[in-house]
Amino acid sequence: MLLEGFHTVKHALRFGAEVRPLLTTNLADAVALAESHAPDLVAAFEQASEVDRATFVREVGRTHPTGVAGFADRPELPFDRNAPVVLLDNPRNLGNFGAAIRVAAGLDAGGVISTGDVDPWHPNVLRGSAGLHFALPVARAESLDFDGELIAFDADGDLLKGPIPDNAVLAFGSERHGLSAEARQKATRIVRLPMRDKVSSYNLTTSVAMGLYHWAIHRAS
Repeated sequence: MLLEGFHTVKHALRFGAEVRPLLTTNLADAVALAESHAPDLVAAFEQASEVDRATFVREVGRTHPTGVAGFADRPELPFDRNAPVVLLDNPRNLGNFGAAIRVAAGLDAGGVISTGDVDPWHPNVLRGSAGLHFALPVARAESLDFDGELIAFDADGDLLKGPIPDNAVLAFGSERHGLSAEARQKATRIVRLPMRDKVSSYNLTTSVAMGLYHWAIHRAS
């Protein structure tokens, strides 16, 4: 998998990826970034291969502001059914897709699955997650039949109250079209997030963050 940018490489390394090759257009700058933003990874960045800009573009496909990129194998991580799995139902915006994975990793979700034709490991999705694909399992959904609750988030649902079960699947619709008919039909319950009147919707990443935070605070209480 292509890892674009310092932070994407940083997170991949932190979660066990073997990044080879690790490329940079300026080794001293890459090491300085590690010293200031990832002191635990200075040794890894000191082993990066310094290449000229033309070689970097040939290998990566374009330049990057940090002058850092790398390649790593896709990890095989087990889904944790002791934490909610996030289902992204036909997401269309690759940056939002990646940002939702980043939020899910930060809130320790059990994994992220998706429907639709967008590859969840597309380089632009991976860039949007800042490499946090390597922190939790990310895959396509094989079906919408799950053990445990399938809780769908939609504007016309009942207000989300009470705890979310640890083994739930939390479904969020696409930015434009919302939840698919199949997701709604198979949902155990349909809920909505608190929202002020006249505000039509939240960004996908915000919705995922709010849903998982609701699970986390009720779990801790």
